[in-house]
Amino acid sequence: MSSIVLEDKDRQVQNHAVIILASGLSQRLGQPKQLLVKNGELLIVHMIRSAVSTNPQAVIVVIPDKHPAVASVVTELAVQYPAVQAVVNPKPETGMADSLRLGIESIASLGNSSIERVLIIGVDQVLLDQSHLMALLAGDRSVVASRYHSWHSWQYLENYQNLDEAESNKNFSNNKPSSNIVGLPLVINYKLLRQWKAALMGDKGLRHLIRGLPADQIGTVINDNLTYDIDTPEQLTYAKQQGWLDKKS
Repeated sequence: MSSIVLEDKDRQVQNHAVIILASGLSQRLGQPKQLLVKNGELLIVHMIRSAVSTNPQAVIVVIPDKHPAVASVVTELAVQYPAVQAVVNPKPETGMADSLRLGIESIASLGNSSIERVLIIGVDQVLLDQSHLMALLAGDRSVVASRYHSWHSWQYLENYQNLDEAESNKNFSNNKPSSNIVGLPLVINYKLLRQWKAALMGDKGLRHLIRGLPADQIGTVINDNLTYDIDTPEQLTYAKQQGWLDKKS
């Protein structure tokens, strides 16, 4: 069973909406990352429950077209949680920006004047937890983003596949690149996000726009666990070895 705290109807609904970017085609991985399994539940279910646990006004889940298994899961959760709404991206191959624009348009269509901020989440940071989301939402800057190491897609994992676990972990720890990423998940002022919608193109997303903000408008929450996203079979194997994902994924 998942340890995620479920929606508490007695808690006050917050002033944010959530966009979950889950329309990727997982071409490098070779299987839908949305349907990987963590603690006995699908990864996309885990992320939606995490989003719901922040008590948002709405949870917009952007999913790929022609993927009935993912659509079925999200539709089922939308029945359980009225805040959840699935939005289909008919062109998922064009990049994250299209998914984000669809999410922004879906929030705008709600006509909800209570929404002041938007929490944006991916689907494959397998160690993302509710406490990190709440830390982002506790910030008061125009953008509050996650900061974590960039490990160059874990390419060096391929060099350690034949080592025993202790030696692999030691080498893994000792070879962390020092560069940092400021990115998802993040919380952004809703008005600012709407202003930026027209500038979102391809895979560039928000990062290049955030870099243009004055430093005093950007807050960060450090969490190196967010480095572990799942893009390749090697990363998936490592995640299973560490127990972050179930073996049957």
